[in-house]
Amino acid sequence: MIHSMTGFGRASFQIDGIGFDVEVRSVNHRHLDVRLRLPRQLGDHETAAKQLVQEHVSRGKVDISVNQVDAKGSAGELEVDVVLAEQYVKAARQLGEAHGVNAELDVTALLTLPGVTRFVEQTLPEAALAAGLMEGLTAALTGLVAMREAEGDKLATEFGRRLTNVTGLIDAFEERSALVVEAARERLRRRTDQIRQDTGLVDEGRLHQEIVIAADRLDITEELVRLRSHVSQFADIVSTAEVFKPVGRQLDFLIQEMLREANTVGSKASDAPLAHQVVELKTELERLREQAQNIA
Repeated sequence: MIHSMTGFGRASFQIDGIGFDVEVRSVNHRHLDVRLRLPRQLGDHETAAKQLVQEHVSRGKVDISVNQVDAKGSAGELEVDVVLAEQYVKAARQLGEAHGVNAELDVTALLTLPGVTRFVEQTLPEAALAAGLMEGLTAALTGLVAMREAEGDKLATEFGRRLTNVTGLIDAFEERSALVVEAARERLRRRTDQIRQDTGLVDEGRLHQEIVIAADRLDITEELVRLRSHVSQFADIVSTAEVFKPVGRQLDFLIQEMLREANTVGSKASDAPLAHQVVELKTELERLREQAQNIA
């Protein structure tokens, strides 16, 4: 089963009443590129989180964000430095007495002064943090993988349709190529007959050689055999793909080879209908490549 590199997963977990949301997104990338955004108190578990991602995803750019939410209304406590606040009040009164001005501080102003208040986050057990993160991240990654599988199924169906179109064009190439070669031979025969009528001289050996050369120059049998082989390999890879065994690069390589063969056929085509069919083939292959670039 092939997997798309596009996916999304979401989960949440709680530790001592403090909630955390986990979101995982992935898009196509040449390699596995994992980017994590964790709350400060989960920062020590980044390496373990990346290892867990590698167990679920083989290729793609994966962005993971873990955000802390307040499940009970408080994720910490507000502390007031009473001693420092008293010092602010005392200093204000002294300045007021010295300069004859009103220097009384109200509570609101006092609480905004530097160092008077600070928010202390609730300390959570490290073991519980590690277990909760792994549980939440596993659930989110499971959702991500399920979406990548579903997208992969759709792409497999699309590949089958495109490959059918490619095979049909190869069949048309074979049929048209035979007509083109025969037409070239007939042109040579007519030219030979004209020379015979005009001069009475004909080199039968040279005629045979010219016919062979023309047929060889126009023959696309080898290219079509290779095209069929590439199509067969592509279909086999799609149908036998296994989890954690990336196949996207193989598919992309085969498409490049098919495009190369198509270009060779086009260079040999001295026939307008065949040239038009080559354009159709290259269009189908480009569409295949666009989709294959999103396969893990």
